[in-house]
Amino acid sequence: MNKNILILVIILAIIIVGLIGIIVFLPRPTERPPTPIPDVIPLIKAGQEIASPLLVEGSAKGTWFFEASFPIKITDEQGNVLGTSFVQAQSDWMTEDLVPFEGEISFISKTGGKGFLVFAKDNPSGLPQNDKEFRLPVILKPTETMMVKAYFNNNKLDPQISCNKVFAVEREVPKTVAVGKDALNELLKGPTQDEKNQGFFTSINSGVKIQSLTIDSGTAYVDFDSQLEYQVGGSCKVSAIRAEITETLKQFSTVKNVIISINGRTEDILQP
Repeated sequence: MNKNILILVIILAIIIVGLIGIIVFLPRPTERPPTPIPDVIPLIKAGQEIASPLLVEGSAKGTWFFEASFPIKITDEQGNVLGTSFVQAQSDWMTEDLVPFEGEISFISKTGGKGFLVFAKDNPSGLPQNDKEFRLPVILKPTETMMVKAYFNNNKLDPQISCNKVFAVEREVPKTVAVGKDALNELLKGPTQDEKNQGFFTSINSGVKIQSLTIDSGTAYVDFDSQLEYQVGGSCKVSAIRAEITETLKQFSTVKNVIISINGRTEDILQP
C-alpha cells in the first residue's frame, strides 16, 4: 500500500516538474511597444475631396505651435503651392500633449485632382533640423475664381512717398461671399516679387492676422492682432498702414468708412 502511494507521489512530482518546465520554457508572446501618438491628427481623412475655402480642424502636439499657431498649405501633386494659411490653438498650447486647432485656408486649383494638405511645425529658429511636416493626400475640387485688389505704396508711381497715397494690384482669389476678408488677406501677404520690381511695397508688418471683419451700414469694422502695431512708429508709416487697409476695403461699394481696431482697441492704436 505504501509502495503504491510512493509511486503515485513520484508520478505527481514528474507531472508537476513537467508543467513547470513547459511554463518556464514556453515561448512568451512578444511584448509590443506602445503605439506612438501622431504629431498631427486632422479631422479631414486621407483621400477626401476638399473645396475652397476649407475649414481645417483637428489636434496636434503642443510642440508644433509657436505663439498658439502653426502654418498649413495646399499643394498640387507636383508640390506647387496653391494656398497658405495657419491654424490656431483652441486651448493652452504650452504642452507636449495634443491640442485642438482650427483654421481656414483658401486655394486655387483650376483643374482639381490629387494634392496635399500640408501641416508644418512652426519653426521660429529657422534651423533645418527643427523643420517637420505632415502631408495628408486629398482630392482637390476645381476652384471658381474672382479678382480683388490690394493697395500698396509705390516708390516709382509716387517717388515723393506721400505716405497715404496707395496704388492697386489685382489678385485672383477663390470665389466667395467674404470678398472683403479675402482682399485683406491678399494685402497682408505683401507684394509679390514681380510687384516689388514695379516699385510696390508695404508698410504692414509680416505675420499680421485678421481677427474679425464686419460691415454694418456702410462701415467696415476690422480687428487685427497686436502684430499690426509691433514696433510701428512715425506718422508716415502709420498713415501708410491705415491707407493700405482703408483703400483695400473701400474698393467694395458696400464700404464707405473703415474703423480699424487691435484686439478690440480703437483709441490708442497706430500712434505716430
